[in-house]
Amino acid sequence: MSGPLTSSDDVLEKLRAVLEPHGFFLRGVVNFAEGDEAPVLKDGQVASSIVLLGNIGSSIWPAFERWGDVPGNKDAQNPLDTWSKAVIGPVALDFGATAYFPSDPPWQPFQQWATRAEDLRPSPLGILIHPEYGLWHGYRGALGFGRALAAAPPARHTHPCDTCSGKPCLSGCPVDAVLTSGFQIAPCRTHLKTAEGKTNCMIAGCLARNLCPVGTEYRYQPEQLRFHMAALNL
Repeated sequence: MSGPLTSSDDVLEKLRAVLEPHGFFLRGVVNFAEGDEAPVLKDGQVASSIVLLGNIGSSIWPAFERWGDVPGNKDAQNPLDTWSKAVIGPVALDFGATAYFPSDPPWQPFQQWATRAEDLRPSPLGILIHPEYGLWHGYRGALGFGRALAAAPPARHTHPCDTCSGKPCLSGCPVDAVLTSGFQIAPCRTHLKTAEGKTNCMIAGCLARNLCPVGTEYRYQPEQLRFHMAALNL
């Protein structure tokens, strides 16, 4: 598995090797400058850098399913978060880092970190869109370090939505929840509770998301789509 992050830092190369069997990619590095709002490390010091960890397409799904096959694991509350912590937590200890997770307070600005680490911007659905992976990627955690890590700066991208002429995501939602002004949560959740919503979006994933033409080869597997929709706990 090759990751999107290039580096000359031995720590990053070792991290990549340790996390590869679990399907995690090193999604990028943020080195904080003086005056930046940086997270606090477990020793009370302010982090000098963080490494974002996440999935590309369904890269984590095989490892997560194997973990779920162990008796009791599937019954865990928020199983994907539990599994992510079970993988990333020990890695943080081994590398002398502090682990941060999107599900844990104090809530860390993962989307802001991602915009800096990978030069991404939100799509009309609110999901950060990647020029290659489209809407089919995510961030499962981050590792904070007390020193700056040597990594190549992120490549600068043209925002895919700016060059998308058809913009099918805007017309593909059956309740017009996807607008240029922002994603409308209330009509979306209401629709998902209806008979129609239960037989389309809840089964195959968000219709508007599925219509995005960017990164279709990275689209999540059907089982993963159903899992994420079911996790909404409607």
